[in-house]
Amino acid sequence: MQYRPIRTIEGTQAPLPASVAASASRRCCGPAVAALILLLGTVAASRAPAAPPSASTLRVSAAASLADAFGAIALAFEAAHPGTVVRLDLAGSQQLALQLEQGAAADVFASADARWMDAVRERGLVSGEPRVFARNRLAVIVPRVNPAGIERLQDLAKPGVKVVMGAEAVPVGAYGRAVLRNLSRAAGFDPDFARRVLANVVSEEESVKSVVGKVRLGEADAGLVYRSDVSPALARVVRVFEIPDSANVLASYPIAVLRDSRAPERASEFVALVLSAAGQRVLERHGLMPVASLAP
Repeated sequence: MQYRPIRTIEGTQAPLPASVAASASRRCCGPAVAALILLLGTVAASRAPAAPPSASTLRVSAAASLADAFGAIALAFEAAHPGTVVRLDLAGSQQLALQLEQGAAADVFASADARWMDAVRERGLVSGEPRVFARNRLAVIVPRVNPAGIERLQDLAKPGVKVVMGAEAVPVGAYGRAVLRNLSRAAGFDPDFARRVLANVVSEEESVKSVVGKVRLGEADAGLVYRSDVSPALARVVRVFEIPDSANVLASYPIAVLRDSRAPERASEFVALVLSAAGQRVLERHGLMPVASLAP
């Protein structure tokens, strides 16, 4: 059976923001880490766009919300491992887990929540113990033109507001429903707030990138997304409503080498890079919350 990922990025083709390289010399903790970070800013321009025929491929199944951060980390990994090409298969964690359970080939799995990592592990597909490598929070975005006149979170419950969010099986959808329940118990919110917002949901998406896309295109009045999805480019076309810490959720992202990896050593090295100080800095620059200490 052939598997077609929802979205695939070859590591050699992923763009990298210049800010990563520009600030490396100021913030890195030593020459080795500085060199690795600087590679993120230079390797995209110096490498050929296609891998040589003899190159080996490391396949990483990763939650869609990791697209930009893992694209940058993949570039650094390829530069440090000549002859290896990192292929990112990006989709909702639930879709990736289902593909893995059905026999899709992959070396590393990075999920946006523990639920789908646990599902894969219970099938005996994980080698070793998964490690949490990043965390995230949620936010609400609305189009910059704001046709529904949303000025505060309470307005999401107004009749006629078109809300889009992840399906309940999708991590961002499960987190979003938890946020709505929390807000229903918060001061200044109606106890019926969650039910009323859910009644306004016009579309349930299979990945957070689809939620972002619908809001960006004006097909929805508001969407619940990860805070890391609000890139500088997106911030120019949407307004962001922050969720109070007391009502927000802390999404945890686990990563693991897969049992049937064809390159377990390389897969372990990729996981180690994600967990390293250098990898954690890249995650932080892309809006995720690092879990490892960034001190020298």
